[in-house]
Amino acid sequence: MFTNMRLEDEIKQTKPFQDEFQKLEVNLIYTFHWLQARVAERLEGTDITLQQYNILRILRGQYPNPATIMLLKERMLDRECDASRLVDRLVQKALASRTLCPDDRRKVDVLITQKGLDLLKMIDKRESFLKQHATLSEAEAKTLNALLDKLRG
Repeated sequence: MFTNMRLEDEIKQTKPFQDEFQKLEVNLIYTFHWLQARVAERLEGTDITLQQYNILRILRGQYPNPATIMLLKERMLDRECDASRLVDRLVQKALASRTLCPDDRRKVDVLITQKGLDLLKMIDKRESFLKQHATLSEAEAKTLNALLDKLRG
């Protein structure tokens, strides 16, 4: 079981924050990186990155319809990533296919392959760290989701 570890203890901060908003900002950044590491652990042995995982999840959501690179860019969690290169890597791994759009030859249609769907199914069976360790109840998770949505306005 996990104990509650204060942010100040985690980052070994001895001086107090200016206010709760400054602490919240640092806490969100710290928690983002902490959670990113937990998701990376879930992907161990799959030979895909967090960004490739994100693309595959978007493609699965679109399936059986293809997605364009523009749609992928719009829906990615990390919008700083190069969606075209990520798709190229997924195509090399046979997790996605890329074809010219029949209606507009300047566009490319991207579709998840059966191998990609199977990989996501296998990853889905690996329970998420947050659910596995259940430091939050489902009601608390729902409240936190609502608060984060509210924070983003």
